Amino acid sequence: MTFTLNAPVLEGTLVRLEPLGHQHAADLAVAAEEDRGTYGFTSVPAPGEVGSYIDAHLAAAATGRLAPYAQVSLATGRAVGATAYWEPRSWLGDDALDAVEVGFTWLARSTQGTGVNAEAKLLLFRHAFEVWGVSRVDLKTDARNRRSRAAIEKTGARLEGVLRNWSRSYVPGEEGRLRDSAIYSITAAEWPGCRERLEHRVRSAAVPPALTPRP
Repeated sequence: MTFTLNAPVLEGTLVRLEPLGHQHAADLAVAAEEDRGTYGFTSVPAPGEVGSYIDAHLAAAATGRLAPYAQVSLATGRAVGATAYWEPRSWLGDDALDAVEVGFTWLARSTQGTGVNAEAKLLLFRHAFEVWGVSRVDLKTDARNRRSRAAIEKTGARLEGVLRNWSRSYVPGEEGRLRDSAIYSITAAEWPGCRERLEHRVRSAAVPPALTPRP
């Protein structure tokens, strides 16, 4: 048997990950158009393309190889981005999951740096390691994407290398071209340390800044 990915609801203190659906389309259209300057290397739908973007993800989900999520801010109740489990691998020949990728991630500009991404990764990694029992989680990004690579490295994931001409480029003007991909991973043995790091980041983000007393 081949492991089939599913997308259970995962909720933290800052974000709730819900199975992606058309009920999120209006919010995602708003999120996608806030400031597209940070999406140079990332596949993010234009506001008018969100419906077809969701359709494509749901079609991939029907194959069992993708479990797409909307990232819903608990502060506003609105979807502020998306993420997914991807590429399940069962190398040991049974229906247990040995490895999975986390990817297809993007967030509204106003949500970047608020702790939502850190908690989303915490929720996804924790479910993969502690419920599914995977041996590794991997992540990849365009090797030129310094912002994405820095965010991945903050989770504690380790760089395994850069694979040349590994996947399609999402950079405007590079349609039909391939990109080099930076490959990162977290193993089951490394997960406790990564979990502690992410939990600390989420706790820090959840604490409001101290009020400065007036003179």
